[in-house]
Amino acid sequence: MQELQLKYGCNPNQKPSRIYMADGSDLPVEVLSGRPGYINFMDAFNGWQLVRDLKKQTGLPAAASFKHVSPAGAAVGLPLPDVLRKIYWVDDCGDLSPLACAYARARGADRMSSFGDFISLSDVCDRDTALLIRREVSDGVIAPGYTEEALAILRAKKNGNYVVLKINEDYIPEPLERRQIFGVTFEQGRQELLIDDALLSNIVTEQKELSEEAKRDLKIALITLKYTQSNSVCYVKDGQAIGVGAGQQSRVHCTRLAGQKADNWWLRQCPKVLELPFLEGIRRADRDNAIDVYIGSEYRDVLEDGAWQRLFSRRPEVFTEEEKRAWLDQLTGVSLGSDAFFPFSDNIERAHKSGVCYIAEPGGSVRDDAVIECCNKYGMVMAFTGIRLFHH
Repeated sequence: MQELQLKYGCNPNQKPSRIYMADGSDLPVEVLSGRPGYINFMDAFNGWQLVRDLKKQTGLPAAASFKHVSPAGAAVGLPLPDVLRKIYWVDDCGDLSPLACAYARARGADRMSSFGDFISLSDVCDRDTALLIRREVSDGVIAPGYTEEALAILRAKKNGNYVVLKINEDYIPEPLERRQIFGVTFEQGRQELLIDDALLSNIVTEQKELSEEAKRDLKIALITLKYTQSNSVCYVKDGQAIGVGAGQQSRVHCTRLAGQKADNWWLRQCPKVLELPFLEGIRRADRDNAIDVYIGSEYRDVLEDGAWQRLFSRRPEVFTEEEKRAWLDQLTGVSLGSDAFFPFSDNIERAHKSGVCYIAEPGGSVRDDAVIECCNKYGMVMAFTGIRLFHH
């Protein structure tokens, strides 16, 4: 198939719409179910590149959850501890395959943002992963293949309308890429930068020790940023992104946005949140929304009379700011990547509040000395990569 007609472009009024190969060759993707849209393909192709790169660098199955051309989550297939199984709503699923663990992590880190996502998988989708996908609200999935059982499960989702795409994993695009804006054609070399250990070798702080786990997490952060709308910052812990700040004009706003998401991920693991007395039969999405409000500044919205009764069997106690800070102070070992240099040390101060110990950024700011000094104050390790990772 050389061309695929779409329902419409980014919006219903943008017609006609299609994807096609300008050189007349076959498309590198096959539609196995559903009717994908313009944005579905943008998410699918960005997500596929991300998980492909993660698999190459870590040797582990990888998954990504994309929304509006940026990842809400990305992860590799490390086993899930009991607390994460609980906050990701997979504690009833028994043993999970490594790919299913990757998907549970990618989907679960920021469940609010992942609602209605497009999923990318680095490996052939198996039964475990398909069963997890079946229970979540999403638009579709792209993978290099599907087992017969997994494909049957996914084809039944949304009454047969769920989008299932099969990517040709051997496809290599042209070295030059083009796009049009306002009728003008832009051309550039593809972003083929290899994110590897060598990129982390220029450590500029007093603290020099980078564990293998920290190197893995920094690479996950940088690979995630490679396919995230800029400006962008990514926090990673234990093989998964826990906070992505995308598309902000200010670097510190990226750091704050991603840091707040990382904080929420950690706060959800606090016993006080894990023990919230939800009513039987409350849907996962409603629980996610309630937890997000409960741990945030608008907590009264779910604790007021007339509100809590719709969610809980009894009125929960307020999660005080002091309790939150005490719990957040236990978060440590977090890695942080930035797609461009930090111009001010306020980014480091904010990162420290979310347990960041390892940082990778390009360097090159006139204030690099102040940024390094701030890292040294907190005993952080920072590597200058020398490479910017803008993506638009």
